Amino acid sequence: MTPFNTFLYISTIVIWGSTWLAITYQLGEVDPLISVFYRIGLASALLFIWCWLRKIPLTLSLRNHGFMFAQGCFLFALNFWNIYWAETYLPSGIVAVIFSLLVLFNIINGRLFLGYAISMQTVVGGLIGMSGLGMLFYPEIAQFSTSETALLGFGLALMGVMLASWGNIIATRNGNTGTSVWAINAWSMFYGASVLLVIALATGVEFTFKASVGYVASLIYLSVFGTILAFGAYLKLLVSIGPSRAGYGSLIVPFVAIILSTIFENYQWTPLAVAGFCFVAAGNYLVIVRR
Repeated sequence: MTPFNTFLYISTIVIWGSTWLAITYQLGEVDPLISVFYRIGLASALLFIWCWLRKIPLTLSLRNHGFMFAQGCFLFALNFWNIYWAETYLPSGIVAVIFSLLVLFNIINGRLFLGYAISMQTVVGGLIGMSGLGMLFYPEIAQFSTSETALLGFGLALMGVMLASWGNIIATRNGNTGTSVWAINAWSMFYGASVLLVIALATGVEFTFKASVGYVASLIYLSVFGTILAFGAYLKLLVSIGPSRAGYGSLIVPFVAIILSTIFENYQWTPLAVAGFCFVAAGNYLVIVRR
């Protein structure tokens, strides 16, 4: 990859690796659907202001508006809603592990919908990386019960991964139109927030807000860094290196999450976890470095 793409790649991994911990501060008193609505709505509003200040064109054809709606629905609305709900049933680290399946979904969907070739190097790297993740998180997975709530959390997280992958494919198509990344995300987040609002009104979910430092700070961080900046960088990666290679960053994100868990939640490293990190690093190298 070019130095700029490498910078974008590392930035998305570091930011998204920290969002799993930040999401835990959004759970509790406020319904997950409403917390996601606040996050995406705030991000959309800030992006429209940014586009207006920078005089970035926001005019789109009706056809492109349809694709922006699809991206917002899958990537920014239903995906996040499922992930937030999953974290009410499962530890954030386990949800991060499940979400690492995004790389495989992206490889398959990239082939089905965009005609991208699947190289053996990418497949092998992905399998090695996922094996490493299994070793890294095995103690937590082994300790967690297979209760109904755990299975529900797993199903929600897996659905979130599928929705995110479809959103990735649509975002790749939108990025290839030549439209500014900022405009694409402004519109798609607007539509995503609109979908969440309609669902909330239709289901009668109560609009509440927790005026605590933790909730407000995490909301701002998730909106500005976890949504605006990270997704801006990620969309550029989807266009420049393709969804299969860009999506591989999801295999590294859980490692960043476990580093933060070590600092803030006293995660204990084991020889198996160290070996898992080495596997993840080796798989990452195979995927992102071209022969």
